[in-house]
Amino acid sequence: MQTASFRPLSTDSAPETHRQVAALACFDAIRRRGKVRIDACGRPSAAVRRARLAAMPHVEGAGVALHYTVRGEGPAALVVHAMGSDADAWAEPLEPLAAGGLRAIAYDRRGYGSSGAPQPSAATTVQEQAQDAAALLEGLDAAPALLVGDGFGALIVLELLVRRPALARAAVLVDPPLHAFVAEATKALAVERELLEEALREGGPQAAIRAWLGDEAQPAQATRAAANHIGFFADYAGQSSWSPSRRELCALGVPIAVVTGPRTPSHVTAAADAIASLVPGARRTSDGAVVAAALALA
Repeated sequence: MQTASFRPLSTDSAPETHRQVAALACFDAIRRRGKVRIDACGRPSAAVRRARLAAMPHVEGAGVALHYTVRGEGPAALVVHAMGSDADAWAEPLEPLAAGGLRAIAYDRRGYGSSGAPQPSAATTVQEQAQDAAALLEGLDAAPALLVGDGFGALIVLELLVRRPALARAAVLVDPPLHAFVAEATKALAVERELLEEALREGGPQAAIRAWLGDEAQPAQATRAAANHIGFFADYAGQSSWSPSRRELCALGVPIAVVTGPRTPSHVTAAADAIASLVPGARRTSDGAVVAAALALA
């Protein structure tokens, strides 16, 4: 999902909630090259996070410590998770990737799980996230890797393919929210924005994220996303920070699979179709079989 050019948020909401809804206005701040500040409400203290990170495998990203997990041995495959997710969500899919002869790596992006985040963490950009992913690949001596990007993670993978092609040998793009080429996305995103604003004002950030996920979300998924609300709102603000040109997509030179599923929103499916039509030789599937698509490129 991706933001569009919506109106600025009103300022008549309660201060506690407004600290959270401010993140939704960061796309305006990105255009102004300014910064919107929000509280790190719900985050552990810096000392607690440092102690937690010290006991976990991590690599220094673009100014933050990135927690990661590895399964198996062989050529590397890096999973870049979606908005409102984390590395734990990929614990089960990593197993068949490892069984398929891959060194399967998943990591918590900045602001998620056990990874660090700048304070205050109001917004991120696809470029910043790609710098983190590149630092992780280089720190683990994992390049060139098979890159698997889900949702916002697919945008990060695309940025790496465009700017750092030597880091990738193939890529799987899952539900890529590249809406710049999809006219129908504007209306869908406006509805989504309104839903988020209303849920934020009535129930706070956790309620907003649950509303964004919808009723079909699994309890574990909803709990994970709500716990990572700082990262979620930074991502939400950052989706409008990047869009490749058609020429850049046409110039991609590694094998690429574009995957959607039966529950993928129509405007995201249209974005996936647009990418597949531009990338030379792209494989397009709509069965949601991400692991199969990855192993086919391994």
